[in-house]
Amino acid sequence: MRGAREFLPSHPCGILFLAVCLAALCIVPMLAQKAPEASSPKYDVHTETKIKVTVEEVKLPPKGSEKEIAHLLVKNATETVDVYLCPKSFLDDMGVSFAKGDDIALTGSRVKQGEVDLILAREVVKGTDTLVLRDEKGNPVWNWHR
Repeated sequence: MRGAREFLPSHPCGILFLAVCLAALCIVPMLAQKAPEASSPKYDVHTETKIKVTVEEVKLPPKGSEKEIAHLLVKNATETVDVYLCPKSFLDDMGVSFAKGDDIALTGSRVKQGEVDLILAREVVKGTDTLVLRDEKGNPVWNWHR
């Protein structure tokens, strides 16, 4: 029977190699774990509201980032609120745009993202056009268009 001493490398490079391998075995699983992402706000049908507002500002993602969410900063007589719409690419696909001064009616869920109150839009009415962004349960409809 061989002794344990025979299995261990005796050369300094062999010991270093073994140490590097052991370190890699410990570090790789830690790197494979995802860092906690800032969670996206979730639609809550229990906080759904309907309001009529005026668009103060249109916040579109930079060119080349059309998959990112477009926002509207809207105002009514009592408050100004950030409204999450949908990816910019979905607005483009639907042929919809918004501009400062547009009067709209929206249905959406009031949620908190950190310390900020916002609305996740489910439906936006502008003039005679209705843009449906989410189903009755709050699930995004733009995922259906992939």
